[in-house]
Amino acid sequence: MRTRILLALGTGLRRGDIELLSVSDLDFENSYVTTKSITTRKSMGSRPVPVPIMAELKKYVSELDTKQEKTFVGCFKQYRWTQIRKKLGLDDFKFHDLRKTFGSVLAQNGVSTAVIQRLLEHSSPDLTNKVYTNVDPVLRHTVGQIPAGDWLKD
Repeated sequence: MRTRILLALGTGLRRGDIELLSVSDLDFENSYVTTKSITTRKSMGSRPVPVPIMAELKKYVSELDTKQEKTFVGCFKQYRWTQIRKKLGLDDFKFHDLRKTFGSVLAQNGVSTAVIQRLLEHSSPDLTNKVYTNVDPVLRHTVGQIPAGDWLKD
């Protein structure tokens, strides 16, 4: 579950898109994943992933059976997510909120709405602004500012 959470925070991928990832979709050398959204039917040939998260993903994949094609075995268990969020005191926190966090962190660090829209595969900048980037534009910087390394500390 930890790797799924890191992918959601570091890429903005939807839960269903994370579940569909194959090992062959992962490019460790260039820190990219190739995705096709089941919701939008759009494909992003090279979706960048923060290097620290890609390193964790590589470690995770190295422990899989070499014949395994899917990155994650079995499907997402809502019960497990409920346990995690309750343990953390986040009773109303949905997995989709990780996607919103991705968009908000990017906006707070100065990334343009157009770039966030593309990463989230939204059809309009209005949706991106309304739901994901409701922050002061003065706080915006770059995607490299995402504190991915901090998220990996135990």
